[in-house]
Amino acid sequence: MNWEGISAIWQREILTFLREKPRIISAAINPIFWLITFGAGLGSTVAIAGINYQQFIFAGIIVQTLLFSSIFYGSYLVWDRRIDLLKAVLVTPLSRQSIFFGKVLSGVTFALIQTAIILAFGFFIGINYTFASIGLVVLTVTFAAAALTAVGLTIGSLMTSPEGFQLITTFVIFPLFFLSGALFPLENLPAYLATLTAVNPVTYIVDALRGLLIGIQYFEVFENVLVLAGFALVANLIGIQAFKRMRS
Repeated sequence: MNWEGISAIWQREILTFLREKPRIISAAINPIFWLITFGAGLGSTVAIAGINYQQFIFAGIIVQTLLFSSIFYGSYLVWDRRIDLLKAVLVTPLSRQSIFFGKVLSGVTFALIQTAIILAFGFFIGINYTFASIGLVVLTVTFAAAALTAVGLTIGSLMTSPEGFQLITTFVIFPLFFLSGALFPLENLPAYLATLTAVNPVTYIVDALRGLLIGIQYFEVFENVLVLAGFALVANLIGIQAFKRMRS
Protein backbone atom coordinates (compact mmCIF):
# COMPACT_ATOMS: atom_id res chain seq x y z
CA MET A 1 0.00 0.00 0.00
CA ASN A 2 1.06 3.56 -0.72
CA TRP A 3 1.05 5.31 2.67
CA GLU A 4 1.91 8.67 1.13
CA GLY A 5 -1.07 8.33 -1.19
CA ILE A 6 -3.33 7.27 1.68
CA SER A 7 -2.21 10.36 3.58
CA ALA A 8 -2.96 12.58 0.56
CA ILE A 9 -6.50 11.16 0.27
CA TRP A 10 -7.00 11.65 4.01
CA GLN A 11 -5.82 15.27 3.88
CA ARG A 12 -8.13 16.06 0.97
CA GLU A 13 -11.13 14.60 2.78
CA ILE A 14 -10.29 16.42 6.02
CA LEU A 15 -10.02 19.77 4.21
CA THR A 16 -13.40 19.11 2.58
CA PHE A 17 -14.90 18.31 5.98
CA LEU A 18 -13.50 21.46 7.61
CA ARG A 19 -15.00 23.62 4.85
CA GLU A 20 -18.47 22.23 5.55
CA LYS A 21 -19.32 24.21 8.67
CA PRO A 22 -23.05 23.22 8.66
CA ARG A 23 -21.98 19.58 8.81
CA ILE A 24 -19.70 20.27 11.78
CA ILE A 25 -22.44 22.18 13.61
CA SER A 26 -24.97 19.44 12.88
CA ALA A 27 -22.56 16.79 14.14
CA ALA A 28 -22.31 18.66 17.44
CA ILE A 29 -25.98 19.53 17.89
CA ASN A 30 -27.84 16.36 16.83
CA PRO A 31 -26.57 13.95 19.52
CA ILE A 32 -26.92 16.59 22.23
CA PHE A 33 -30.48 17.27 21.05
CA TRP A 34 -31.29 13.55 21.39
CA LEU A 35 -29.82 13.39 24.88
CA ILE A 36 -31.67 16.49 26.06
CA THR A 37 -35.08 15.75 24.53
CA PHE A 38 -35.39 11.98 24.31
CA GLY A 39 -33.09 11.16 27.23
CA ALA A 40 -34.45 13.79 29.60
CA GLY A 41 -38.06 13.17 28.55
CA LEU A 42 -38.01 9.46 29.34
CA GLY A 43 -35.36 9.92 32.00
CA SER A 44 -37.84 11.69 34.24
CA THR A 45 -39.81 8.45 34.58
CA VAL A 46 -37.34 5.68 33.67
CA ALA A 47 -34.24 4.40 35.45
CA ILE A 48 -32.39 1.22 34.48
CA ALA A 49 -30.34 -0.66 37.08
CA GLY A 50 -30.29 2.51 39.13
CA ILE A 51 -28.79 4.45 36.23
CA ASN A 52 -30.33 7.66 34.91
CA TYR A 53 -31.83 7.03 31.45
CA GLN A 54 -29.72 9.79 29.87
CA GLN A 55 -26.63 8.02 31.11
CA PHE A 56 -27.97 4.66 29.94
CA ILE A 57 -28.54 5.79 26.33
CA PHE A 58 -25.30 7.82 26.21
CA ALA A 59 -23.37 4.98 24.55
CA GLY A 60 -26.28 4.45 22.16
CA ILE A 61 -26.21 8.10 21.10
CA ILE A 62 -22.49 7.81 20.34
CA VAL A 63 -23.23 4.77 18.18
CA GLN A 64 -26.14 6.55 16.48
CA THR A 65 -23.73 9.33 15.50
CA LEU A 66 -21.22 6.76 14.24
CA LEU A 67 -23.88 5.04 12.15
CA PHE A 68 -25.09 8.17 10.44
CA SER A 69 -21.75 9.90 9.93
CA SER A 70 -19.75 6.82 8.92
CA ILE A 71 -22.27 5.13 6.65
CA PHE A 72 -23.44 8.37 5.04
CA TYR A 73 -19.78 9.15 4.34
CA GLY A 74 -20.22 6.82 1.36
CA SER A 75 -22.47 9.44 -0.26
CA TYR A 76 -19.37 11.52 -1.02
CA LEU A 77 -18.20 8.65 -3.19
CA VAL A 78 -21.43 8.82 -5.20
CA TRP A 79 -21.12 12.59 -5.65
CA ASP A 80 -17.44 12.32 -6.63
CA ARG A 81 -18.42 9.85 -9.35
CA ARG A 82 -21.24 12.07 -10.56
CA ILE A 83 -18.98 15.10 -11.08
CA ASP A 84 -16.10 12.96 -12.42
CA LEU A 85 -13.84 13.92 -9.53
CA LEU A 86 -13.32 10.28 -8.60
CA LYS A 87 -12.23 9.50 -12.15
CA ALA A 88 -9.38 12.00 -11.76
CA VAL A 89 -8.28 10.22 -8.58
CA LEU A 90 -8.55 6.74 -10.08
CA VAL A 91 -6.24 7.57 -13.02
CA THR A 92 -3.41 8.40 -10.60
CA PRO A 93 -0.80 5.70 -9.81
CA LEU A 94 -2.58 5.03 -6.51
CA SER A 95 -4.16 1.60 -6.20
CA ARG A 96 -7.85 1.44 -5.46
CA GLN A 97 -7.02 -0.29 -2.21
CA SER A 98 -4.93 2.71 -1.09
CA ILE A 99 -7.70 5.12 -2.08
CA PHE A 100 -10.22 3.02 -0.16
CA PHE A 101 -8.11 2.99 2.99
CA GLY A 102 -7.52 6.73 2.71
CA LYS A 103 -11.27 7.24 2.73
CA VAL A 104 -11.77 4.80 5.62
CA LEU A 105 -9.12 6.67 7.61
CA SER A 106 -10.97 9.92 6.92
CA GLY A 107 -14.24 8.41 8.09
CA VAL A 108 -12.57 7.24 11.30
CA THR A 109 -11.15 10.73 11.88
CA PHE A 110 -14.57 12.36 11.46
CA ALA A 111 -16.07 9.82 13.87
CA LEU A 112 -13.42 10.50 16.51
CA ILE A 113 -14.01 14.26 16.27
CA GLN A 114 -17.75 13.78 16.73
CA THR A 115 -17.22 11.33 19.58
CA ALA A 116 -14.97 13.84 21.37
CA ILE A 117 -17.77 16.42 21.21
CA ILE A 118 -20.30 13.97 22.67
CA LEU A 119 -17.89 12.81 25.38
CA ALA A 120 -17.37 16.43 26.44
CA PHE A 121 -21.14 16.76 26.90
CA GLY A 122 -21.11 13.60 29.00
CA PHE A 123 -19.66 15.54 31.92
CA PHE A 124 -22.92 17.49 32.17
CA ILE A 125 -25.04 14.35 32.62
CA GLY A 126 -22.78 12.75 35.19
CA ILE A 127 -20.60 10.42 33.11
CA ASN A 128 -17.33 9.79 34.95
CA TYR A 129 -14.23 9.13 32.88
CA THR A 130 -10.80 7.69 33.56
CA PHE A 131 -7.79 7.82 31.26
CA ALA A 132 -8.18 4.08 30.73
CA SER A 133 -11.87 4.31 29.82
CA ILE A 134 -11.24 7.20 27.41
CA GLY A 135 -8.45 5.27 25.71
CA LEU A 136 -10.60 2.15 25.33
CA VAL A 137 -13.55 4.21 24.06
CA VAL A 138 -11.30 5.75 21.40
CA LEU A 139 -10.06 2.29 20.41
CA THR A 140 -13.62 0.92 20.22
CA VAL A 141 -14.86 3.89 18.19
CA THR A 142 -11.89 3.54 15.82
CA PHE A 143 -12.72 -0.08 14.99
CA ALA A 144 -16.46 0.63 14.83
CA ALA A 145 -16.00 3.63 12.53
CA ALA A 146 -13.64 1.65 10.29
CA ALA A 147 -16.30 -1.04 9.91
CA LEU A 148 -19.23 1.34 9.37
CA THR A 149 -17.32 3.59 6.98
CA ALA A 150 -16.46 0.51 4.95
CA VAL A 151 -20.17 -0.38 4.85
CA GLY A 152 -20.97 3.12 3.59
CA LEU A 153 -18.24 2.96 0.93
CA THR A 154 -19.46 -0.47 -0.17
CA ILE A 155 -22.97 0.89 -0.70
CA GLY A 156 -21.51 3.99 -2.38
CA SER A 157 -19.52 1.77 -4.75
CA LEU A 158 -22.70 0.01 -5.84
CA MET A 159 -24.97 3.05 -6.15
CA THR A 160 -24.99 5.47 -9.08
CA SER A 161 -27.29 8.14 -7.66
CA PRO A 162 -27.41 10.01 -4.33
CA GLU A 163 -31.13 9.23 -4.09
CA GLY A 164 -30.49 5.50 -4.41
CA PHE A 165 -27.72 5.69 -1.83
CA GLN A 166 -29.94 7.51 0.66
CA LEU A 167 -32.77 5.02 0.20
CA ILE A 168 -30.57 1.99 0.77
CA THR A 169 -28.69 3.45 3.73
CA THR A 170 -31.94 4.42 5.44
CA PHE A 171 -33.04 0.78 5.31
CA VAL A 172 -29.63 -0.24 6.69
CA ILE A 173 -29.12 2.35 9.45
CA PHE A 174 -32.47 2.34 11.24
CA PRO A 175 -32.73 -1.44 11.84
CA LEU A 176 -29.08 -1.52 12.94
CA PHE A 177 -29.72 1.27 15.44
CA PHE A 178 -33.12 0.35 16.84
CA LEU A 179 -32.21 -3.35 17.16
CA SER A 180 -28.91 -2.68 18.95
CA GLY A 181 -30.11 -2.08 22.49
CA ALA A 182 -29.08 1.55 22.17
CA LEU A 183 -32.34 2.71 23.75
CA PHE A 184 -33.36 -0.31 25.85
CA PRO A 185 -31.71 -3.01 28.00
CA LEU A 186 -31.08 -6.41 26.43
CA GLU A 187 -32.38 -8.42 29.38
CA ASN A 188 -35.79 -10.15 29.25
CA LEU A 189 -36.46 -9.41 25.58
CA PRO A 190 -38.98 -11.50 23.60
CA ALA A 191 -37.26 -14.40 21.83
CA TYR A 192 -37.55 -12.91 18.33
CA LEU A 193 -36.15 -9.55 19.46
CA ALA A 194 -33.33 -11.19 21.41
CA THR A 195 -32.35 -13.09 18.27
CA LEU A 196 -32.37 -9.96 16.10
CA THR A 197 -30.24 -8.01 18.57
CA ALA A 198 -27.80 -10.91 18.98
CA VAL A 199 -27.05 -11.12 15.23
CA ASN A 200 -26.68 -7.34 14.91
CA PRO A 201 -22.97 -6.37 15.10
CA VAL A 202 -23.89 -2.86 16.24
CA THR A 203 -25.34 -4.38 19.44
CA TYR A 204 -21.83 -5.34 20.50
CA ILE A 205 -20.49 -1.84 19.81
CA VAL A 206 -23.19 -0.33 22.03
CA ASP A 207 -22.58 -2.94 24.73
CA ALA A 208 -18.81 -2.39 24.71
CA LEU A 209 -19.15 1.40 24.98
CA ARG A 210 -21.83 1.16 27.67
CA GLY A 211 -19.62 -1.12 29.71
CA LEU A 212 -16.70 1.29 29.42
CA LEU A 213 -18.75 4.40 30.20
CA ILE A 214 -21.21 3.36 32.92
CA GLY A 215 -20.21 -0.19 33.85
CA ILE A 216 -23.33 -1.92 32.49
CA GLN A 217 -22.51 -4.74 30.09
CA TYR A 218 -24.63 -7.63 28.79
CA PHE A 219 -22.05 -9.65 26.83
CA GLU A 220 -18.62 -10.80 27.91
CA VAL A 221 -15.71 -8.55 26.97
CA PHE A 222 -14.18 -11.15 24.66
CA GLU A 223 -17.51 -11.47 22.80
CA ASN A 224 -17.64 -7.74 22.13
CA VAL A 225 -13.98 -7.65 21.05
CA LEU A 226 -14.37 -10.69 18.79
CA VAL A 227 -17.50 -9.42 17.04
CA LEU A 228 -16.15 -5.88 16.64
CA ALA A 229 -12.82 -7.03 15.20
CA GLY A 230 -14.54 -9.53 12.91
CA PHE A 231 -17.06 -6.92 11.75
CA ALA A 232 -14.28 -4.44 10.93
CA LEU A 233 -12.27 -7.07 9.05
CA VAL A 234 -15.16 -8.47 7.02
CA ALA A 235 -16.64 -5.05 6.22
CA ASN A 236 -13.30 -3.78 4.92
CA LEU A 237 -12.58 -6.91 2.88
CA ILE A 238 -16.00 -6.65 1.22
CA GLY A 239 -15.55 -2.90 0.79
CA ILE A 240 -12.20 -3.29 -0.95
CA GLN A 241 -13.65 -5.78 -3.44
CA ALA A 242 -16.66 -3.55 -4.15
CA PHE A 243 -14.39 -0.53 -4.59
CA LYS A 244 -12.08 -2.41 -6.96
CA ARG A 245 -15.03 -3.45 -9.14
CA MET A 246 -16.69 -0.03 -9.09
CA ARG A 247 -17.10 1.71 -12.41
CA SER A 248 -15.67 5.22 -12.44
